[in-house]
Amino acid sequence: MKRVMFVCKKNSARSQMAEGFAKTLGAGKIEVVSAGLEASAVRPEAIAAMAEVGIDIHQQTSNALAEFNPENFDAVISLCGCGVSLPPDWLMRDYFDDWQLDDPAEQPDIFPRVRDEIQSRVKTLLDQLLDG
Repeated sequence: MKRVMFVCKKNSARSQMAEGFAKTLGAGKIEVVSAGLEASAVRPEAIAAMAEVGIDIHQQTSNALAEFNPENFDAVISLCGCGVSLPPDWLMRDYFDDWQLDDPAEQPDIFPRVRDEIQSRVKTLLDQLLDG
């Protein structure tokens, strides 16, 4: 079973939404977690945006990337351009990508657009990981 890490600066919005989509869309096929360069808290706007599409992420927690071992993951996805800040071992996984999505925390009105973009990218990622 493939293991996926979604990483962002604070693990409060984009990576949390990606984790929620991947857990839902890849249920039973992949293992998924998310983390941040630093831990914070899951933003209520992210929880609300996901609830709008029927996915409950209110029990997800914000985690620090330092709590995890890169060797335990097949794929690492940065959602914020923070790939340049990741330790090299995280960049050397079988699959690495940096999606560089807009930060909805700075513009709360874009949460639905960013959520929908994350959903589309997660679907594509799952197709690549599970069929490839």
